[in-house]
Amino acid sequence: MPMPDAHPEVPSTGPVPAHPETVMPATVEDPSVRDAYAAFLRAYPSYAGTAKLDALRTSEYWRLDEYGHVYLDYTGGSVHADSQVRHHMELVRAGVFGNPHSSNPTSSFSTELIARARACVLRFFGAPPEEYGVIFTANATHALKLVGESYPFEAGDQFLLTFDNHNSVNGIREFDRVHGARTSYVPMLPPSLRVDEATLDVFLGTARPDGHNLFAYPAQSNFSGVQHPFEWIERAQRRGWDVLLDAAAFVPTNPLDLGRWHPDFVALSFYKMFGYPTGIGALIARWSALAKLRRPWFAGGTISVASVQADRYHLAHGAAAFEDGTVNYTNIPAVEIGLDYLESVGVDVVHERVRCLTGWMLDRLLAMRHANGRPLIRLYGPRSTRMRGGTVTINFYDPEGHVIDHALVEERATAHKISLRTGCFCNPGAGELALGLSRDEIVGCFRSAGDHMEYEDFRRCIDGKSTGAVRVSVGIATNFADVHTFLSFVRGFLG
Repeated sequence: MPMPDAHPEVPSTGPVPAHPETVMPATVEDPSVRDAYAAFLRAYPSYAGTAKLDALRTSEYWRLDEYGHVYLDYTGGSVHADSQVRHHMELVRAGVFGNPHSSNPTSSFSTELIARARACVLRFFGAPPEEYGVIFTANATHALKLVGESYPFEAGDQFLLTFDNHNSVNGIREFDRVHGARTSYVPMLPPSLRVDEATLDVFLGTARPDGHNLFAYPAQSNFSGVQHPFEWIERAQRRGWDVLLDAAAFVPTNPLDLGRWHPDFVALSFYKMFGYPTGIGALIARWSALAKLRRPWFAGGTISVASVQADRYHLAHGAAAFEDGTVNYTNIPAVEIGLDYLESVGVDVVHERVRCLTGWMLDRLLAMRHANGRPLIRLYGPRSTRMRGGTVTINFYDPEGHVIDHALVEERATAHKISLRTGCFCNPGAGELALGLSRDEIVGCFRSAGDHMEYEDFRRCIDGKSTGAVRVSVGIATNFADVHTFLSFVRGFLG
């Protein structure tokens, strides 16, 4: 079957702005932000070098301005470009796809597109194909679960992770405990929420000789935006650890070069990088690390042969042994389209824009004070852009110093069509340290709850303290007007 171009030029379908050529960045057209924009450029002059993203805001992300949205939840998920959907739609319309678990013409067509997508993932991250393979998953959580359930933990082995981890990483401790392994957490230092290097070295020195030792940490915190050093990878491996890197929050706005850094496992979600498609992630794993894993079950697509009468089976080789059932073969080609799009934009360009906007946001937020001099907000995480991403987590305080319920902040933001996120962001370790919640307080809440506890029960139990925060995050389609609008909204809480 002829292979259609993955990026055909097709006319736009669906709603478009009535006059897209007249949609200009609000930083240029709106007098209310012109002076602030000039001050911003003086403080962050390199922002001018990211002007191509303003053009893309008009052509690819016009929906944001057409419908008046201020989208500030890029750590939750990115916004897709218009051309991504059009190119994928044309590819699907023009092709006949078959289940890849066969060798007929339509199956071969799907198989070839999937192979292209795998190669594109490796190329994008600079991963040598002789060293790394790509396993397509439902999302980063699924990728992390694959490692957790298959890692060969035995009694006396260790699972080491930082306090700053998503629950999808924290959950791996339930797998190691079943096998008698030990879980240890490396603490962080408030208020920066970074790890003390000397403390980390102490923990890394506890690897079990000739045992199975797994060390997991995020390249970028989904709670605070802290970026943890890649140098930890080799340092841990030299001490006998396999390294699991959660890259989900990092790769949307930062380059990751697996030709330079060599974690054993990398988990990510593509919708966080470029918005579309959802429901597809990846586990990028070193072949040597994959060989250590032991799947706890087998399924359709994961075996080369299985028998009912003989009660035996053999797993397939490589990535196929970890892709349960039939992969999402009509949507996986959209991953190549998305990666090519992001590559054409330039991750370095996105990174610099995010750095500038984040820096300005931090500067302005930290300067806001009530009439009595008390600060309006409390920041959880670094106060500068050094080794941090575009995730900013804060809480609001009234003039008397009482925390303003984050749910109220979200309610008011929604009324202004500002999309942000509140809560603990599935990162309880970072949240507990940032918010000053003690172990005794938390254990007491779990004991009082009995067999089940909802988040609202937990909020009521922690009296007088916030159990969550407000998170805003910037990304590929964010412009100065978005940040300016958010800061104006924040100033509405001053008293």
